[in-house]
Amino acid sequence: MPHIEVVAKTYRPYQPEQTLLLPPALEDWLPEGHLARFVSDVVDELDLGEIEAAYEDEERGYPPYHPRMMVKVLVYGYCTGIYSSRRIQKALTDSVAFRYLGAGNEPDFRTISGFRMRHGWALEGLFVQILQLCREAGLVKLGRVALDGSKVKANASKHKAMSYRRMKEREAQLEKEVSALLKEADRTDQSEDARYGRESSGDELPVELARRQSRLEKIRQAKKALEGEAKSAGEKGGKKDATPDAKAQRNFTDPESRLQHTADGYIQGYNAQLAVDEAHQVIVAQEVVASGADTPRLIPMVQTIEANTGELPVSLLADAGYWSEKNDEHLFEQGIDAYIAMGRERCPEPAEPAPRGRIPTGLGARERMKRKLRTRAGRRCYARRKAIVEPVFGLIKQARGFRQFLRRGLGAVRQEWSLVCTAHNLLKLYGATA
Repeated sequence: MPHIEVVAKTYRPYQPEQTLLLPPALEDWLPEGHLARFVSDVVDELDLGEIEAAYEDEERGYPPYHPRMMVKVLVYGYCTGIYSSRRIQKALTDSVAFRYLGAGNEPDFRTISGFRMRHGWALEGLFVQILQLCREAGLVKLGRVALDGSKVKANASKHKAMSYRRMKEREAQLEKEVSALLKEADRTDQSEDARYGRESSGDELPVELARRQSRLEKIRQAKKALEGEAKSAGEKGGKKDATPDAKAQRNFTDPESRLQHTADGYIQGYNAQLAVDEAHQVIVAQEVVASGADTPRLIPMVQTIEANTGELPVSLLADAGYWSEKNDEHLFEQGIDAYIAMGRERCPEPAEPAPRGRIPTGLGARERMKRKLRTRAGRRCYARRKAIVEPVFGLIKQARGFRQFLRRGLGAVRQEWSLVCTAHNLLKLYGATA
């Protein structure tokens, strides 16, 4: 029988214990054109004077991390869907891209979180700088802009909220319980004084009493805040003694967040707004508000577009949540061609015949807009709304996983949302130059 020689399979060299003859350079491990390289180059061109100025007069023993390095790490994290300071700290050890941006620095999560909190307002200003770069690259045309809002969860549970009516009921109940516990504590003190003497030191406040007093104080503060808001709103409307609605709620974890209605029910959160340019889906204006109503946000968002870019859009598209005659009149006065839905969008129905000829004189704002949206040109134009702004929310919330704010308070979440939008525009700029 002939001898058959078995040849062992050969593999490419793999020697984990092999030491490198020359020190490794992280830059060599990062491909040309990598997003981390692009982020580094862009941040090097940004004006970080406001952040750097905060350290000029600071006197302490150990030098702080370089602000430009910290900004690069934060921005790259938001570009890649890594928002938590703890996850960023881990990536600075595990990820070549983060190690490249950190250049050997490994700030811990407290340092990263503290930097983001301390320089929140300055980081918020990066949005306009990146938007300007997008304009210079020809990514912003301001021909047609779509406006929309989306509810984003707060860093708080809706079960930690209480209505004004429930606050009054619970306040009265807790007052009775605290009073009863105080009387019981007083009886106990008298009994112990008789048994051990008045000079004997007593224990701290009973746990049950301390807990109820703490809850009572929180309820009183929340109740007072709701009453203050109602009074302020009443004075604007000419009412001096306005009281909160019985159903008005306030959250104990994040008092500035509100109960928001979504397609999947109610969440404790905020209303995040976007104005998106049609040309390349670049965000030209953004904000976060506590109120779930979109109607009051149209005029401020249009003003923000102009402040950010120096121009007004030729056309503005928005859903029915933004409709009001006041908004329509403002856009008309600004020379903006507006297309705002007059009612909730439903499944396609047999279309009415498109109107022809000039718009009849004497039509009110509502009738005029309704007629405009029924024309063939109006239908085509408004149909673009979904394709312009909704995919941007999809990219942010689904592709990059930003579904909940990490920080608490309206000012803090505005800063956080600005960073999210800055990262989105930076990725648009990266895609156009790659």
